[in-house]
Amino acid sequence: MRSLLALLLCTFPVLAADKPAYRVLAADRSTGKLAIVNAKGEVEWEFANKHDVHDLHMLENGHILTHTSPINVVEIDPKTKQVVWKYEAKPKEGYKGRIEIHAFQRLADGNTMVAESGNTRIVEVDKAGKIVKEIALKVAKPDAHRDTRMVRKLKTGNYLVCHESEGAVKEYDAKGEVVWEYKLDLNGRKASGGHGPEGHGVSVYGAVRLENGNTLIAGGNNNRVLEVDPKGKIVWQVDQKDLDGITLAWVTTLQVLPNGNVIIGNCHATDKNPQLIEVTREKKVVWTFKDFKTFGDNLASAVVLDVKGVVR
Repeated sequence: MRSLLALLLCTFPVLAADKPAYRVLAADRSTGKLAIVNAKGEVEWEFANKHDVHDLHMLENGHILTHTSPINVVEIDPKTKQVVWKYEAKPKEGYKGRIEIHAFQRLADGNTMVAESGNTRIVEVDKAGKIVKEIALKVAKPDAHRDTRMVRKLKTGNYLVCHESEGAVKEYDAKGEVVWEYKLDLNGRKASGGHGPEGHGVSVYGAVRLENGNTLIAGGNNNRVLEVDPKGKIVWQVDQKDLDGITLAWVTTLQVLPNGNVIIGNCHATDKNPQLIEVTREKKVVWTFKDFKTFGDNLASAVVLDVKGVVR
């Protein structure tokens, strides 16, 4: 005869085991912290950083790739809290203006890709900090603060570039030619100022190229996530009010999990809303992150850690 406990377990499944739980690596200028928060909400590690972090990576060696000023990219050893590698951007020949770095990526060959706004270029630098490759960007509205946001080098060798000032995502080939482009629209609403939920525009933040060839776009102050096919047709989206009880504001980082769920960065959304949201393709919210003690309302860059499988 089966025990009463076994019968209850069969009748009433234990749901807690099915609930996602992540460690989160994130940064927020308003609290001056780069920190790792565990699934219990406890701060495991922190590093003082008052810079406005717009990109963040946990490398395979356990080090953290981020930036601590507008013109540098640093690799930090969490154990010692020491900077073990650094690249500092300088004005290119003929340019005397400001430079801001908003995106970078450690590449498979060990080099680091850096997008330099102001310099309107992508560079790849080696371990010694020497530029070994340079791609000029085609920027219609030059602005050292808004030339670029997220930039990623693709498996093909092309580069997927978010041009915030143009409201456009462009794919560049290895020669610097634009081979694909998608421009955001206002989604039937009027443009309005502000960084909070009331702000609306086409200041795109992030983009991820999916395995099926489509592109997942974090709309920035477009207040939504879009998936578009190679022809530019919207095939899936999460609009500002699509998620029950949640309002999207400045949509920033994206992570696509092995199960197809998407983790959305929700910046400037006020403490009434979570800073990170995991949604299924059916737009069901299965996990949220909301920590206004460790971080504030300016949490633009965050990643969940320890996910088994490939995260895009």
